[in-house]
Amino acid sequence: MIRSIVTRVLTVLFISAIFVACQGEQKKQIEFPPTDLALENLIPKPLKVIPTNKAFGLDRYTAIYTNQNDAAFAEIGQFLADKIKSKIDLDVPINEAGSVPVERVIYINQSDSLELNAPEAYELYITQDSVILNSNTAEGAFRGIQTIRQIIPVQSNDTLAEQRIWPIPTGKIIDNPTFGFRGAMLDVARHFFSVEDVKKYIDLLAYYKINVLHLHLTDDQGWRIEIKSWPKLTEIGGSTEVGGEAGGFYTQDDYKEIVAYAAKHHMTIIPEVDMPGHTNAASVAYPFLNGNGKTPKLYEGTRVGFSTFDTRKDTVYAFIDDVIREISAITPGPYFHIGGDESHVTKKNDYIYFVEKVEKIVQKHGKQMIGWDEIASANVDANSISQYWSSGDNAQKAVKRGMKLILSPAKRAYLDMQYDTLSKHGLHWAAYIPVDSAYIWTPEEYEGIPMENILGVEAPLWSETISNIGELEYLAFPRIIGYSELSWTSKENRDWENYKVRLANQAPYLDRMNVKYYASPLIDWKKSKYTYEEIKKD
Repeated sequence: MIRSIVTRVLTVLFISAIFVACQGEQKKQIEFPPTDLALENLIPKPLKVIPTNKAFGLDRYTAIYTNQNDAAFAEIGQFLADKIKSKIDLDVPINEAGSVPVERVIYINQSDSLELNAPEAYELYITQDSVILNSNTAEGAFRGIQTIRQIIPVQSNDTLAEQRIWPIPTGKIIDNPTFGFRGAMLDVARHFFSVEDVKKYIDLLAYYKINVLHLHLTDDQGWRIEIKSWPKLTEIGGSTEVGGEAGGFYTQDDYKEIVAYAAKHHMTIIPEVDMPGHTNAASVAYPFLNGNGKTPKLYEGTRVGFSTFDTRKDTVYAFIDDVIREISAITPGPYFHIGGDESHVTKKNDYIYFVEKVEKIVQKHGKQMIGWDEIASANVDANSISQYWSSGDNAQKAVKRGMKLILSPAKRAYLDMQYDTLSKHGLHWAAYIPVDSAYIWTPEEYEGIPMENILGVEAPLWSETISNIGELEYLAFPRIIGYSELSWTSKENRDWENYKVRLANQAPYLDRMNVKYYASPLIDWKKSKYTYEEIKKD
C-alpha cells in the first residue's frame, strides 16, 4: 500500500512539473455537461468503473507523456497519438515538454503498485486536467490504451468552434483480464489471406484486447509458409486452395512482418503445422512423407481425414525437425501448434507414437507444444497444451494429465459456423451460432473443466467457404467481439442485455474500419452518420 501511495504521489508531482514547465499558469477550467463513464460502451467490460461525472477536454492543448525508463511506454504513447490523429484528426505531441503550450496531459505511467501485480492489469484515472494510465508492464498499458481509444468521441462538443474539444468522461477504471490467453485463429491454408489482410485482422483484434493470433499455416489444400530447406512445400504445396484458385504463401520475411506487426500490438503469433493428418499438400511436394498408401495429388476440396504422414519413417521426423526449427527461429512466442486433429487414417498406435516424437522435437527447439484435443490420447507432458474443440473425453484426459486447455468448442466458438439458415457464408456441421449463442456461455464452468486447467479461450475461423477479407469479416464480426469479452471480463460482469447495447454501439467503429460485419437482427445497431469513404480509417 505504501509503494502504491508513493507511486501516485510521484505521478502527481511529475505531472505538476510538466504543467509548470509547459505553461506556467493554469488556464480556467472548461466546463462540460455532466458525463457518465459507466455508460460508455466499453468492450470488453472492465472489472470496475467509478464515474465522477465531469469531463477531460481533449484538444490541441493536450500532450502525451510517458514513463521514461522503458522505451516500450513511449512506443505505446506514439501508438495512441497515431490513433487519435486517424480518428479525430488531432495532433497530440509526445514527450515534448516546453515545445507547445499544454493545459491537459495524458500520462502513461509504469507503476509498481501492489494493486497491479498482474501482467495486463491497468488503472485509469481521468480528471478534468489529466488522464493517468498506470500499469506494471507495457503490455498492460497497451490494453489500457484500447480503453482510452474507445472513450474518445468521434465528434467534438462544437464542430464549428475554432478550438474543438472532445470531452472524455472522468472517473476511475480498474481492470484486469480473467484469462491471460485470449485468442483468435485464422485458417490461411484452405484459402490464403495476404499479409495486409492479416494485419487488418490484428488491428481489429487488438482493439478488443485479444492477445493471441493462431495461424493455421498448413492443410491438405495448401502449405503457406516458406521452409528454406524444403522449397517444394510452397512451390508445389502452396499452389492451390479450395475451389481451384491459385493459392499463395508467406515468405519467411512476410511471416516476420506479420510477427513484428503483432508484437507492436502486444499480440503473440502461434504457428500451426497440422500433422500427421491434414498433410496432403506436404506429401504432394515430397511423396516420401505420405503414409496413406495412395499416390498424392493436389487437393482443392473440403473433405477431411484422408491424409497422413508415414509415422514410422525416420526421414519424416528429420523433415519435421527442419520445419519446426525454421519456423521456431522466426517465432518469438512460446508456442508451436502441431495440429493433430482428424487423423482418421492414421492407426491409433502410430498416432500416439507420432505425437510423442513430435512433442520432443518441439521442446528441443524451445517451444511449448499445443495440439487439438486428440493429442491427450498420447503420453504427453503436462507442460503441453490441449486445444478443446470437440471431445469432452479428450478434455478430461488432458485434465488428468495436468495439462492446460484452450477452450474452442466448435458448437460455441467456431467462427466459421453459420449464424442461421440465411447466412451467406459458413458451415453448420457443429451448430448454427447466432450472436447471442456465441456470447451466452460460461468458459469458467464449461464441460466440468476446472478453472485452474483453463489457459483461455480461442475462436477459430476455418476458411472452407470464404476467400477474401470481406467474407472473413462477415463470419468473424460481431461474434469475435463477444469472445473478447468472454475472455477478459469476469463472469459477474457479463450480461447479454447489457452487452448487446454496447455491441450495437460498436457499429461506428466497425464502419470506420470498413468491416463487412454481419448486421445481426438481434442487435439494434447504432449506425454511423458517415460512410467509410467519408471518414478516416481508425
